[in-house]
Amino acid sequence: MRPASRRDLVGRTIVAYRVSERRACDALGVGRSTVRYVSVKPSQDVLRRRLRELAETRVAYGYRRLHVLLRREGWRINAKRVYRLYKEEGLAMRKKAPRRRVACVKREVLPTAKNKNQRWSMDFVSDQLFDGRRFRTLTLVDNCTRESLALHAAPRIRGIDVVEVLERVAKEHGFPSSIQVDNGPEFISKDVDLWAYWNKVKLDFSRPGKPTDNATIESFNARFRQECLNTHWFLSLNDAREKIEAWRKDYNAVRPNSSLENQTPQQFAARLGVKVPAAPPPSPLDELHCTSCN
Repeated sequence: MRPASRRDLVGRTIVAYRVSERRACDALGVGRSTVRYVSVKPSQDVLRRRLRELAETRVAYGYRRLHVLLRREGWRINAKRVYRLYKEEGLAMRKKAPRRRVACVKREVLPTAKNKNQRWSMDFVSDQLFDGRRFRTLTLVDNCTRESLALHAAPRIRGIDVVEVLERVAKEHGFPSSIQVDNGPEFISKDVDLWAYWNKVKLDFSRPGKPTDNATIESFNARFRQECLNTHWFLSLNDAREKIEAWRKDYNAVRPNSSLENQTPQQFAARLGVKVPAAPPPSPLDELHCTSCN
């Protein structure tokens, strides 16, 4: 409950004791100018309305990302004002669960990726349609630019399907030096291993039971689930693919990324100015299809 202001106390005293404003102010030690002051600051109604609109469409964004979006639109305001209005409008998100207070052994930290295609990360996210039918989404991210390279949704994804997605992405972005993956059956398959060998791509496997070894893709998957999967009903697989692809484009071109100093992945990649390396000779997809059948 908000504590009573001095103006409120003076008003209550006037009503309770039936005294004048002057006597109430003298008794409480409050200046009359304080009670009679009328604020001349501009109204924040337009800003409040725009902040609510952004928060309604970006339900997973906190006040800092909303502040970045408002600045892009031309609002000359700082984060403190956005935070104040954010709290007053009741837009605050639920606080995160406290961290576990247990000791842990950290893996040797890999050097940060400095160039595009230096290291990719790949994983799976599971969800379901409105009628309970399950589907999986292959997520692929560039660790340097944080760009979402692919989100491939299907009821079943085999090793050969992973290869086809990698081939499609490599034609547009070039081949990576390494890809961080877990020990799932799709990633340890002969198809993916042959593709990596043929294109001289190193597969960096996480330790079993250690998802933090591939922290970049785990962080992306959390945002993907929070901002896309948890906010939509999917009526069919095609509907899911359309909504997921729309979110991927928004993530790359619109969503501010705090790890990139609130730039979007595409803005960061453009400012990085790194040329995509020449693609190696195409891999023998026919041979890959044969191995998947054996």
